[in-house]
This record gives sequence, C-alpha cells and structure tokens, in this order.
Amino acid sequence: MTMTLRIAGVSTLALLLAGAPVFAQATLTGTEALNDRLDDINEAVTDDLERAEDNARFGNPEFQQGLSGSASLGYSGKTGNNESQEFSAGARMRYAQGNWVQTVGIALDFADVEGVKSKEDVFGVYDANYYFNDSFYGFVLGRVESNGLAATASDTQTDAFLGFGPGYRVVNTPDMTWRVQAGIGVRYEKDGADNSETDTGYIASSRFFYKFNENIFATNDTDILKSDSSLAINNDLGVNFKMTDAFSTRVSYLTEYNDSRAIRTDNKLGVSLVMGF
Repeated sequence: MTMTLRIAGVSTLALLLAGAPVFAQATLTGTEALNDRLDDINEAVTDDLERAEDNARFGNPEFQQGLSGSASLGYSGKTGNNESQEFSAGARMRYAQGNWVQTVGIALDFADVEGVKSKEDVFGVYDANYYFNDSFYGFVLGRVESNGLAATASDTQTDAFLGFGPGYRVVNTPDMTWRVQAGIGVRYEKDGADNSETDTGYIASSRFFYKFNENIFATNDTDILKSDSSLAINNDLGVNFKMTDAFSTRVSYLTEYNDSRAIRTDNKLGVSLVMGF
C-alpha cells in the first residue's frame, strides 16, 4: 500500500520566493528550483482535492452551445554535455447542441535522449452524452492509448475501447446524489510483439455523494471494465473536511484491481491539506 501526505500553504516564504526569479542568480543558487518545487506541490494537492468535484453531480451539466475548446503545446531542447528533446501537445474540443454533447481530448508526449527515442505516447478520448431528461441519459465512450516504444510481449502497444450504454440518476437531493451507468463495447489490445486480441468489453460506473453537514462530505467513485482477457476495477473513496475558509482537508483511499497482474490489487492512502495564512 502506498501512503501519500501532501500539504500546501500560502506563506510569507512562498510569497517571497514567488518574486525571487527576477534576480539573475536565482537559478544558480537554487531559489528558482525551490519555487518550482513549491508550485509542483501545490498543483499535486489541488489535483487531489479536485478528485471530489463532479460537474454532473446534481444535474445534467450545461455547456456553451456550439464548438468550444482549448489546446496547448510545449517543446524543450538541450545541447552541450548531453542532448535531449521533449515535445508535448494536448487539445480538448467540445460540441454542444441542445441535449447532445460531444467531447474529444488528445494528448501527445514525445522525447529522445542522445538521438534515441525515450517516449512516444498518444492518448485520446471521445465522450458523447445525450440527455433525455433530468434522470436518464445515454452515452458513447471511446478511448485509445498507444505506446510507440513497446517492444516485447509484456509491453502494451495499443489499448483501445469503444462502448455505449444508458445512465440513470438513482438519487438526486441536495445532501445525497447517486448515478450509475453501464454499457457494452469492443476492446482491442496489442502488445509490443504485434500480438493482438479483440474481444467484447463491459463497463460500469457509479458516482456517489453524501453531505454530512456544511463542512464535511464524502464521495465514492467506482469504475469497472470487464473483457474476456481481464477484469479491472477502480474504487476511489474520499472524505473532504472544510475546517475554516482557509483550511481544508481531503482523506482518500484508492483501490486499483486488475486480475491480469501478478499482484492484483494496489491500494493508496492519501491525505491532502490546504492552508492559507
């Protein structure tokens, strides 16, 4: 089991460090590196806390009609004692028309060191939902993940899934919500030795929320993917505490099960704190 404890805060030291890079010696003395590390910690804690968020918790999400989205890319190259290059790009596009909402996301990561490829990853998702009413909806979900450097039978070169099914809101009150969805589809897997397998896949998901009071609420998210070759189950249980306007905490327990692995279950306990002063 992995245990993670993260603490993020806005302090006088952090505020001072935020302005430190204006000095030329910041990089050489390590001040800029520390400031970057503080940013990384804050980002990791924020991401952990945002796992409790759900824009479809209390009803069908409302999106801007028509086409919208964003894109970003980054590149870095290094020469001298060693040579390396890194390139990353990502885009998310959404098209909403009435009750029909479609979203496409893609991420690319490429890198090489001394002319040898060290990363060649592609990840794409297609998600479409049609909302019949406040309780019932249908979905189409497509996903593909590719590792261009997979070279052996134990490496996964391509993992893809396309499925569809219904979803339903079982409970929808200010203090408790619960929605479920399930579907059937096709899963395709290919390893680094060019062995491939296509079989029927089944997916099921559950999203549960319960508010104990104005300061404490719990969430439990479950996802299941079953195919002829494997069964994968992820369950994320979390409790969020808001002590004051400046102090909030999330305690979570993430379980990842996959019966195709030698050790089938991984467990992760996380504690994230955010303080402002």
